Order: sequence, then C-alpha cells, then structure tokens
Amino acid sequence: MTRTDPPAPPPPRDPEPTRGLQAEPVGLADPAGAGTVGLGEGVGPGDPAGAGTVGLGERVGTGTVEPGERVEPAGTGTVGPAAPLRRQVLRSEVLLVLGVSIGASALYAALSLLRRLLAPVPLSQTEATLNGSYVPDLPWLDLAFQLAGIGLGVVPALLAVHLLTRDGIPARAIGVDAGRPWADLAFGAALATVVGVPGLVLYVLAYRLGISATIVPSALPDVWWRVPVLVLSAGMNATLEEVVVVGYLITRLQQLSWSPRRAVGAAALLRGAYHLYQGFGAFAGNAVMGVLFGWFFLRTRRVMPLIVAHTMLDVVAFVGYTALSGRVSWLP
Repeated sequence: MTRTDPPAPPPPRDPEPTRGLQAEPVGLADPAGAGTVGLGEGVGPGDPAGAGTVGLGERVGTGTVEPGERVEPAGTGTVGPAAPLRRQVLRSEVLLVLGVSIGASALYAALSLLRRLLAPVPLSQTEATLNGSYVPDLPWLDLAFQLAGIGLGVVPALLAVHLLTRDGIPARAIGVDAGRPWADLAFGAALATVVGVPGLVLYVLAYRLGISATIVPSALPDVWWRVPVLVLSAGMNATLEEVVVVGYLITRLQQLSWSPRRAVGAAALLRGAYHLYQGFGAFAGNAVMGVLFGWFFLRTRRVMPLIVAHTMLDVVAFVGYTALSGRVSWLP
C-alpha cells in the first residue's frame, strides 16, 4: 500500500486598513480574544516578524467557530457533530485515507475475486497467499522486502491517528495507548477466542461448499526469520485494520452525524470487502467480526484490545499453518 515549491513572498501590506477590521496590533491592555487583528499583524509586543500572525477576521485566542459546531475543551477527544463546511472536509479526508489504505485493498480484493470466478477452475482450487516470498533465492533480500512491507504497512494507521490528534482527538481517546495493558490483553484474548474458533469452522465449511479459495497463510521459505516475520506481519495487519477501520472510520462517521448502527455497519462491510480475494466465506466471516469489534469499540472506546485480538488470530493462523500444513487431513 502508498511529496513543494518554495513559499511565495507575502503580498505588500495595504496602507489602508481593511474595512471591518481593526488595523492596530493587540496591546497588553487588550484582553485576549476581545478584538480582531489585521491581516499579517503581530499579536502583542515583542512578537517576531511573521510569527504568531492571525488570519483575516480570526478571533485572537479562541479561533473562529462555525455556527452549530460543538466546541470541546482541547485534548478531551469528545466527538461531536461537525459544521456543514467541516463535514465536506471530513468526507474528503475519509475518502483519501481509505483510498491510500483499506479502500484500495477492498477494490483490488473485489477485482481479484472476479478474476478467480472467471478462471477455468473452481474457486476452491485457486489459492490466496497471505504471506508470500519476494526473492526466495536470496533470503537476505527477501527479508529486506518483508520488513519494508511491514513498516510501510502501518503508515496509514499513523496517518489516521495524526489526523484525529490534529483535530483534538488524541490517540488515547480511541484507546490506542498502553494505559491498560492487562485489561487490553484479557479482553483481546477473549475476543480472539470468540472469533477464532467459529472463524475456522466457517472457513472449512465455505471451502467444502466451493465458495472460498484455498487460503495459504504462509508461503515463506524455511529460514531463521520466518516465524518472527509472520508475527510482525500479524501485528502490522492488526494495527492497520483496527486503527483505520474501527478507531478512525467509526469516529469520523459519527462526526458526520452517522448513527452508531450505520457507522458500525459500514465499517463491517468494508472489513468484509477487503477480504473478498479469499472468497465469499471470508467476506461473511470478517463482516460479522467487524460488527462485533465495532460494537466493542462503541462500548469501550478502546482499540488496543482489538489489536491484541487480531494479532493473536493472525499469529495462530500464520504460524499454526506453517506447523500443521501437510500434517493434518482437515486443513485444506
């Protein structure tokens, strides 16, 4: 999955004050936020040239607030409905974030499924490899490719957290922090158990019904770094998906005045969509998992247990497949 010209010189200052603005800089006697400041004026005495300037018509100390916008204390992370103009910005932001991450994966997954359905062999006889090798004959270069993919894979999640934080919703407001490690671990293990066993049964059933591809969790060569890379890959998948699809997307949809049910439903359908390359069983199973994870997030506002659960599920799938493949008859 996923660079500026030098800034133009500032325009010459108009000798006449703009109508409706006070052209004088705010002095010591002027209470913070009591008056407006002229275009490019410094705030207060001793302000360095060009530093701390306030835009046209901007209120000093408070910032302009759109009509109807809910204002929360800085850093509280409380989600409220956005003003109409702000909604347009948020819609564009959501589409762009999804477009460079999970949304792009969903599009390619749908096209991949279509290609499988048009192939001359049944869907169950096609393979969906989750962790493949880039350069099997050069293990050191293959490892470099694997680590680069894992590192770049978490960038969209970091971007999502950055955008929320910039808007006054810090990472801790969506539960991406280490403040409750034992509780997060316990809830994560419980969620992994609830999802993992039915998920395995669903996959085997879908495969036997011919509506799932043969999933190959790992096709890495038998080298010393195979298991560590699979564990790191599991953590990357979990961080990317749970931060973007649950913590970021549901929060943004709520700011866009979506009901909790609609927000969770949309996130769950998206989760299913980017697993379509594995077949219809994976779509259904991951959509149900998305509903459960979305509901949990709405109740707790914590993403860390979801990351723990998802990591556990993928580690068991990736490493377990490596250990059991060819040794048990029930595993496709």
